[in-house]
Amino acid sequence: MASYPPFQLNKPRFDQGTFLGRYKHFLDIIDPRTLFTSKQQLEDAIKLLDDYKNGTVPEGTTDEQLWVAQKRKQAIIHPDTGQKIVMPFRMSGYVPFGTPIVVGLLLPGQTLGTTVFWQWLNQSHNACVNFSNRNATKETSAKRFLMGYGGAVSSACSIAVGLNLLIRRASGFSPATRMLIQRFVPFPAVAMANVCNVTLMRFSELWEGIEVMDRDGKTVGTSLIAAKMALRETALTRIVLPAPILLIPPIVMATIENKTTLLKRFPRFNLPLQAIVCTAAFAFALPLAISLFPQMSEVPVSKLEPEIQQATTSDTVIYNKGL
Repeated sequence: MASYPPFQLNKPRFDQGTFLGRYKHFLDIIDPRTLFTSKQQLEDAIKLLDDYKNGTVPEGTTDEQLWVAQKRKQAIIHPDTGQKIVMPFRMSGYVPFGTPIVVGLLLPGQTLGTTVFWQWLNQSHNACVNFSNRNATKETSAKRFLMGYGGAVSSACSIAVGLNLLIRRASGFSPATRMLIQRFVPFPAVAMANVCNVTLMRFSELWEGIEVMDRDGKTVGTSLIAAKMALRETALTRIVLPAPILLIPPIVMATIENKTTLLKRFPRFNLPLQAIVCTAAFAFALPLAISLFPQMSEVPVSKLEPEIQQATTSDTVIYNKGL
């Protein structure tokens, strides 16, 4: 049974100074069970947290109830805007809504058309996830969103198609080897495209900066340097994220095909088995990748702009890295 420490409002339940603590924290954030939170349950959770803030918590309320309420709110409500994130674009929806796309990316025998389609669908989903979980202390116009989306999707498709064509034209490989290599093409394509995607979808942060806060949550100012740090950290997670998702399933499926007769005897099992392997790899990879850095990152004031240094007496400030 899970143990619950004394409740702290707007603070993580687990130590964010360690990788294990961040991993446990993000397991809560991506818990797909929060997708089934009803409107009434969300309203009750928000009210309970407001009551705690105002010192009017109902008698008998436990730490567990408070932590569960905060978990539901954090999984559904954006910390900067206070608005609900659309279900498929929440971190808790990333695995269940993203797995069918990953299966499509890894299907053998891809044509040029199917490659473009699955890459477009994957990067469209990623673009919306990146935008929905960005640092939103500064508003992003619809024009900039569309420009970022167009650049992100076109770069992904270009990279994927280019790599596929390069492999098809390589005459030194046997058909079987070429097919095997093509299974691994999605990883470099998606990894490079993910960096382009998150950079373009959140480019306005580099242009306008993001807000930094002191330990009391008071806004100190807007920093372009912190925005670069936030984007760099997020981009790194997007490189790590697809590695297990796109490298493990091809290895597992190739092993099953070559070392067993299962799929030869039951070819209908190919797609369901691939879906199971992809789901497991996705569920394994997501919390690992986003746990590389805390969502609320801390930076020494001395590394930021002079105006930020002059605006606070704190040694460090905090910013929302986004997810």
